[in-house]
Amino acid sequence: QVQLVESGGGLVQAGGSLRLSCAASGRTFSTYGMAWFRQAPGKERKFVAAISARDGRTHYADSVKGRFTISRDNAKNTVYLQMNSLKPEDTAVYYCALSSNSYCAAYGCTDVSLFDNWGQGTQVTVSS
Repeated sequence: QVQLVESGGGLVQAGGSLRLSCAASGRTFSTYGMAWFRQAPGKERKFVAAISARDGRTHYADSVKGRFTISRDNAKNTVYLQMNSLKPEDTAVYYCALSSNSYCAAYGCTDVSLFDNWGQGTQVTVSS
């Protein structure tokens, strides 16, 4: 079981930036597809961004395209989410997720049901 620990959340004004990090334990991090999801109060968990295991293929939700960037450093067992031009509607708990699915590793994937390891979440609050 890979352990995922998110950090970097906080309170920021609209238009500001934050960088989330997700550190993973285990020596096989580089073989997994990774993603970020978010969940606002009273709403379901939604896909934000995903990245494949080795060649860095990325996918983004339409709501964050052009503002958020997902990246990974396999040498540091870490995946990042750079969030720019933040809006109040970006307020949510952000979760890092790992998929052991081979398709997700090769291409990246966006379906929440394909992710089987989750971090504890980090709160992002954007004030207007």
